[in-house]
Amino acid sequence: MTRNPLRILDSKNERTQEIVTGAPSILEYLGDESRSHFDRVQQMLTNLGISYQLNPRLVRGLDYYTYTAFEIISDDLGAQATVCGGGRYDGLVKELGGPDTAAVGWAMGVERLIILLQKLQPLPAPNLDFYLVSRGEKAEQQSVLLAQKLRGAGFSVEIDLSGSAFGKQFKRADRSGAVACLVLGDAEAENETVQLKWLASGSQSAIGQSELLAMTDELQLKIKNP
Repeated sequence: MTRNPLRILDSKNERTQEIVTGAPSILEYLGDESRSHFDRVQQMLTNLGISYQLNPRLVRGLDYYTYTAFEIISDDLGAQATVCGGGRYDGLVKELGGPDTAAVGWAMGVERLIILLQKLQPLPAPNLDFYLVSRGEKAEQQSVLLAQKLRGAGFSVEIDLSGSAFGKQFKRADRSGAVACLVLGDAEAENETVQLKWLASGSQSAIGQSELLAMTDELQLKIKNP
């Protein structure tokens, strides 16, 4: 309790767990900025249909995390349920002598990941159908949701959330090897549309996001024969 109080939260000792039961929750002491950031994280998870549980006692092994820390768990691994763990550490690069840089990262248990992959069907050969370009807070939120839905429909999608100028993102799209580029800016986000550009021919058209998701069969044929 005096030398390393954070270990109390992660302790499996029954007596220690009894002490923690009556302790205040960290969620009751978030500042306005942290609360707003955490609310946005939870809203995006909800938008993507990703189930999650808040764990005010979650402790990562290192102390440089800022904002959200997380673990991804599986019901197929028994007691060793954690597959991936990480979080946000915006101050780490600067602390190591670099520029002030926002960052997020995680580590995976390779053996546990292999066990899970072995339970799935063989993965398809690597290819990229869409490169999704976005800029602006609302556009980025919609692009994440659109990418998730396209992946659910069987498409491979790479999403650019760098916030770079459109010109830089378009260059990355050209280098990605994708068949088509989807563009979401402020105007598209406001109208819930997207610009669809076929990279081989350069032809481009505006289309409603819901309309795009409704024409999966046509898109599959077009991708095979761009």
